Amino acid sequence: MNIISRTTELDKHLIKPYLKKDSITVDMTAGNGNDTLFLALNSKKVYAFDIQQVAIEKTEELLKENCLDNYELICDCHSKIDNYINESIDVFIFNFGYLPKADKIITTIAETSLKALEKTLELLKINGLICMTLYHGHKNGEIERREILSYVEKLDFSKYYVLYIMPINQKNCPPEMVLITKRK
Repeated sequence: MNIISRTTELDKHLIKPYLKKDSITVDMTAGNGNDTLFLALNSKKVYAFDIQQVAIEKTEELLKENCLDNYELICDCHSKIDNYINESIDVFIFNFGYLPKADKIITTIAETSLKALEKTLELLKINGLICMTLYHGHKNGEIERREILSYVEKLDFSKYYVLYIMPINQKNCPPEMVLITKRK
């Protein structure tokens, strides 16, 4: 498989080296549960957030089908992460946008996504990773993309290293990725 042609495979390839059997991880946007499953298979515990109960149910079904029990599913906005988690985290995954094959009116939005990002930076372990995929082919997505990129480009280089990955020869707003690792 060509991993650079599919963002959903590229993120797993980039995240894998950051995972160990004792890792604590968070899927900030559970969606259909694929990233939560990947994290659960490769870490000690995974937390997963989503504002839609249907996403939580799909994720739980997928995890149970794989006989996993090392997860906690939270039906709430990812911006409220500090109400649920107070331990250091090895890896965070965000997929900004809307739930595939669901109501496209329900999307992540810049205001709550930026709050969530700020809180994840505080919880991230040194040498940990935040992996964000920006789906921006819709109105809220473009605003969110612009706000997130503006925010991360201002992060202090002495504390964080930020990488921006953008397809340059594709049409129709292909997904982009932002990776952040905490230096100290």
